[in-house]
Amino acid sequence: MLPYPPSVNHYWRHVGGKVLVSREGQRYRSTVRLLLAGTRPLEGRLAVDVTLFPPDRRRRDVDNAMKGLLDSLADAGAYVDDSQIDDLRVRRGDVVEGGMARIEIREIETDGTP
Repeated sequence: MLPYPPSVNHYWRHVGGKVLVSREGQRYRSTVRLLLAGTRPLEGRLAVDVTLFPPDRRRRDVDNAMKGLLDSLADAGAYVDDSQIDDLRVRRGDVVEGGMARIEIREIETDGTP
């Protein structure tokens, strides 16, 4: 389980024509790194299953949470790069105090067909 990720709207910030990870995004990355310390990165093709448990009943787009979450998992060493993900499934769970994200990552076989 990981903390509920920041929205993509809060994960990035624009500074003088550059796009940077915001302070909130940096804090989230650091937390994920601490929680995954010692993890060896998966190197094959991946399937990722995510259930987001929001912290409250406010309207949220689940897709807005994915970029920061997937980038933070790569930064923490869960996998080499999020371009490895061939199968991504996201669902919304029940509201839980503080919010959280449950993630299952597994390597998959690919047969090379489109």
